[in-house]
Amino acid sequence: MTKKAADIEVCDIHKVHAELLKHVSDSMPGEEQLYELAELFKIFGDVTRIRILCILFEAEVCVCDIAEALDMTQSAISHQLRILKTNRLIKGRREGKQIFYSLDDEHVRSIIGAGMAHICEDE
Repeated sequence: MTKKAADIEVCDIHKVHAELLKHVSDSMPGEEQLYELAELFKIFGDVTRIRILCILFEAEVCVCDIAEALDMTQSAISHQLRILKTNRLIKGRREGKQIFYSLDDEHVRSIIGAGMAHICEDE
C-alpha cells in the first residue's frame, strides 16, 4: 500500500502558483487547531482504543462487557476509556452501580466509518 520514494512523482520544473497558494494559505486552519486535530488522530493510533470504539459503534456497553469481549482486565479497559472520554470520543451513563459507555456523538461514528471505508476501498 505504501509507495517507495522512487515511485513518488515530482515536477520537472519549479513553478510556484501564487493564486493557488494564497487560497490554500487563507483556508489553512490555525496552528492550535492543527495541533488539536493531530492530537485527536493520535488517539486513534492505538489498536485497543480502536477495538473499544468498534464495540461502542455497535452498542452501549459497560466496562465488564468490554473487558470480556476483548479478553482484557477491567483496569486496562478503564485506562483506555479514560483517554477516550477525556478526548470527548465516548460518554458514560450511570445506571445503578454500572456505567454504560457509548460513542459521544455522530462525529465519532463518521470518523470510524470513513476510516473503515478508506481501508476497505481496494478490497
